[in-house]
Amino acid sequence: MKLFRHWKTRVLLILAVIGPGFITANVDNDAGGIFTYSQAGAQFGLTLLWSLIPITVALVVIQEMSARMGAVTGKGLSDLIREEYGFRVTFFVMIALLVVNFSNVITEFAGIATSLQLFHVSKHVSVPLSALFVWLLITRGNYKTVEKVFLTASLFYVCYIVAGVLARPDWAEALKTTVVPPPVKSMFNQGYVYMLVGTIGTTIAPWMQFYLQASIVEKGVTPRHYKASRLDVIFGCFFTDIVAWFIIVACAAAFATDHRAITDTAEAARALRPLAGHYAYILFGAGLFNASLFAASILPLSTAYTVCEGLGFESGLDKKWREARVFYWFYTILVGAGAAVVLLIPDKMLIPVSILSQVLNGILLPAILIYMLLLINKRNLMGKYVNSPAFNWIAWVSAVIIIGLTAIYTYMGLFMHSV
Repeated sequence: MKLFRHWKTRVLLILAVIGPGFITANVDNDAGGIFTYSQAGAQFGLTLLWSLIPITVALVVIQEMSARMGAVTGKGLSDLIREEYGFRVTFFVMIALLVVNFSNVITEFAGIATSLQLFHVSKHVSVPLSALFVWLLITRGNYKTVEKVFLTASLFYVCYIVAGVLARPDWAEALKTTVVPPPVKSMFNQGYVYMLVGTIGTTIAPWMQFYLQASIVEKGVTPRHYKASRLDVIFGCFFTDIVAWFIIVACAAAFATDHRAITDTAEAARALRPLAGHYAYILFGAGLFNASLFAASILPLSTAYTVCEGLGFESGLDKKWREARVFYWFYTILVGAGAAVVLLIPDKMLIPVSILSQVLNGILLPAILIYMLLLINKRNLMGKYVNSPAFNWIAWVSAVIIIGLTAIYTYMGLFMHSV
């Protein structure tokens, strides 16, 4: 009986802290993520699968760092950057993050527009209505209510796993390309490097680190609950990258005889034909709409959290409007402006713009990661919870590799033609 009570206590503790890590990782599979993984499979087949193993390792390490800093310090990442490095540094970091995050917000509303276009709903109807719904969900709800909605929405991603299985890919080849990188000549293909940076950026987006840490703080997770919170983070990271793997596999199978860039959502929906047949468009449209609406709530919220923390304003969903006016107004502007831009962008540019936003994530990531590493290794800040040598090694190598890939892509763009 004593053993039962012990395990019951542990299970209840895990359930109490689960949410921030799982939600943050799954927002990764948003419109930008679905478009990027779909494009990776359609255009390059299975040749980008190998990247998901090192990306997953880096994602687990980086997300765990964010959760640990939030639990130990009780402060958000932008808050810590301002306190440790001053307002000037924080201001420039916030400007860079705001630009990249706003491109991600645009991507989510682009996902809403393109998903409902499959059902012949004009973006001039779907986007404004969705923006209003998102705004009401966040500004009229509280953290617990919003979190339950997001956790429920995350379950829809199982459809992509089923689709990948029913696509009947060459499993031996898929497993081989997951552990064996392609020939070195692939790295001399500008389009391949661009997609690789986009895959990294959509999986380990900079905004995720700020949002996760702020969520950990708002949920009240402390060092005492840290182990359970870490399980939440790790589970979320593995789940989101398993989904990514199956999206790439499904699209690689769907475009096996015609590898090319996806230009619209109708083409991307081909990946779900093995699962839904003639109803593939319905399933893909519903899945994309779910993911986009899910992330269209989180991304402006993450940005509002981050900027308000960095500039010292009150923030949080459990605060009333009058208690956090800047936070709520900033969120409102981001949602409204993101929706408005999508209404102005030509439909044929929505997917390319969405993938570009993920590449921008990848380019900004090393700068954010370096600040995280500097902060988490301060013993006066983290005490015994500073990084282990292994975590430092993985995080620093990740930052260097992403910087290197960005440099390679830039060099090829300036001095070479895509092979």
